[in-house]
Amino acid sequence: MGRFELDRVLARKRDAEELDDHEIEGFVEGVVSGSITRAQAAAFLAFVFVRGMSDGETVALTRAMTHSGDLLSWPDQGGRIVDKHSTGGVGDKVSLVLAPLWAELGGRVPMISGRGLGHTGGTLDKLEAIPGFRTNLETPELRRVLAEVGCFISGQTGSLAPADRILYALRNETSTVPSIPLITASILSKKLAEGLDELVLDVKFGSGAFMGTRDAAQELADSLVRVGTGAGVRTRAVLSNMSQPLGLTVGNALEVAEAVACLQGGGPPELAQLVCSLIGDPRAPEVLASGAAWTRWCAMVRAQGGDPEASLRGSGCAVHEVRAQRNGRVTRCDAYAIGRAAFVLGAGRGKASDPVHHGVGLELGAKLGDDVTSGDLLARVHHAGRGLDEALALVHEAYAFDD
Repeated sequence: MGRFELDRVLARKRDAEELDDHEIEGFVEGVVSGSITRAQAAAFLAFVFVRGMSDGETVALTRAMTHSGDLLSWPDQGGRIVDKHSTGGVGDKVSLVLAPLWAELGGRVPMISGRGLGHTGGTLDKLEAIPGFRTNLETPELRRVLAEVGCFISGQTGSLAPADRILYALRNETSTVPSIPLITASILSKKLAEGLDELVLDVKFGSGAFMGTRDAAQELADSLVRVGTGAGVRTRAVLSNMSQPLGLTVGNALEVAEAVACLQGGGPPELAQLVCSLIGDPRAPEVLASGAAWTRWCAMVRAQGGDPEASLRGSGCAVHEVRAQRNGRVTRCDAYAIGRAAFVLGAGRGKASDPVHHGVGLELGAKLGDDVTSGDLLARVHHAGRGLDEALALVHEAYAFDD
C-alpha cells in the first residue's frame, strides 16, 4: 500500500467513514509485511476504538487477518469440522471435556488453544500438567491426530493468523483492547484459519470474565455470531455466568483431574451442563454420563505424547485448609478473587514469558447458595510456598455470607 493511500485510509477511518474490503486488506498486508509502521498501525487501532466498525468492515478485517498466514485444511477427515472458543474465565476446563465428547458424537475437533494470562487460566497450561503432553504439534501431526482420534488440543502454529499476534500486542500497548470489532476479528481470525464448518462461542460475563456485565457479553456474542456467519462459518454463542468459578477446582493439574472425573461420568453438574449446552446435541448428556468420552480422551492424550494414567505434576504441594468462621448461607464466591488467589500461588502468569506451577491452586468446599456452619471447609489451598498469605486473604475476601 502506498504512502498516500494509507494516509487516505487513516483519514477516512478517523472521520468515521466506512472502509472497503481492499483498503482493509491493504492495511493488514502492510502490518504483516512491515511496510506499515507501528505508529500508523496504532493510529488505525485508535480510530477503530473511537469510531467503531460496521459489520461489513469487521468481516473484511477478520477475513484479511485469517488469510494473513497459513490456512489449515482437513481433507478426507469425515464428519463436520467443529470447534469452540471461550472468552476466558476462572476454573474453565470446558475444552478438556468438550473436545473428546464432541468427537465421540461424530464431530472432528481441531482445537487451537492458548495460554493463561492474569487471573484466567489457559487450556494449554492445564494440559501440560500431564507428563509428556505436547501442545506444539506441527501441521502434519495435527492432521494425523485428528484422523486417528477425532480431536486434538494444541497451540497456535507460528504461521497461523500472524496479523493477529502483531495487532494484539499493539492493542495491549495502546489500551485499545476493549473494542468489540477488534475483539471479534482477533477471536475469529484464529478460529476461521482452522478450516471450520461450525464454531460455538462461550461468552462469559461476571467478575471473573473479560466482559463484566451480561449486556456487554451479549453485545460481543452478537458481533461474533454476525461476523462469523458473514465469513461463511455456522456460528453460535452461549452466554455463561462467571461470577463464581466454574466447578470446584482452580489450578492446572486440579482442573485436569476434575475434567477427567466429568469425562468418566462424574464431576460437578454445572460443568457437564455447560459442555452439553455448547455442543447442542441432545445425545451429549447421556454419552457424557456413560463415560464413553473418557476412552477418546485417553486416545488423544496418548497421541499427543502424554500418559493419561500418570499422576499429575504438583503432587508435592502442601495443602492449607480455609474454614468458615461463622454460620450462614454463601451469598458470594467471587470468581475474580479466587482466580487472583490461584495466580499469586503461581498457577498463572503476568506476562507471556512467565512460567506456571502446574500443581498449585484451590479446591472449593462451598459455593453460592450453600449453607455452612462455623468450621466447615471453604477451600483447600494447594501451595508451593509462594504467595500463601496473599492467597488466603483473597479466599476470605471472595466469600460473603448471610444468616
